[in-house]
Amino acid sequence: MQQGPRPNFRGRNPNFRREQQQEHRTNRMIRVPEVRLVGDNVEPGVYSTEEALRMAQDQQLDLVEISPNAAPPVCRIIDYNKFLYEKKKKEKEMKANAHKSEVKEIRFTPNTDDHDFDFKAKHAEKFLKEGNKVKTYVQFKGRAIMFKERGELILLKFAERLAEVGALEGMPLMEGKRMIAIFAPKSSKKATKAPKEPKEGGERPERPERPERAERHDRDQAPQQPQQPPVRRPIEIKYATPAPKPNTDTNNSGN
Repeated sequence: MQQGPRPNFRGRNPNFRREQQQEHRTNRMIRVPEVRLVGDNVEPGVYSTEEALRMAQDQQLDLVEISPNAAPPVCRIIDYNKFLYEKKKKEKEMKANAHKSEVKEIRFTPNTDDHDFDFKAKHAEKFLKEGNKVKTYVQFKGRAIMFKERGELILLKFAERLAEVGALEGMPLMEGKRMIAIFAPKSSKKATKAPKEPKEGGERPERPERPERAERHDRDQAPQQPQQPPVRRPIEIKYATPAPKPNTDTNNSGN
């Protein structure tokens, strides 16, 4: 008995591969009964999926599922290709602006002179300002291993030179024939705020003093004169004069 050709199960869903490749479900890939629409070109709310698809078709845009885990899923009506383009563009810009920190190495010997020391210190300052770490080591060869103290002095002097832009992560340590010190960039301090300048016309004019206050102020500021004792005046005593008596002789003669 011959068997017929096997059915092509993949042919039942032509969007199977596209669903796996796409980051978001769009249009007919959304198989829930209702969705929540958000965005500027629609009135936010819960709609049936068929109605949301019809609204997207009327605007010649796509129905895109933004939050599939919400209940109901959140969708937007947008141009999906334009949305992906802008998203990739932002990711590319962020990646370009992101600075990858690197570890720069600077090598010394126990007999490094001052000129070479200053030259390498300038390079280290540049690396630290760019946000990179600096791994500094003193290489000892042969009998030079006897001068460990000299190598430690060089690294500590180097740390003092880079104190403004870099911080020493730990004291110098010996690893084989190398004495190593690692410097990390210092975080930029916030600029101190300048004192605020008074606004033009913002100062209130001084109020004129009241006359009472001015007199009191002048009285307080005037030099105090020595008080003189009060002058005593003699008290005058006035006595009342007696009233004149009536003349009885004149009255009698008239009768």
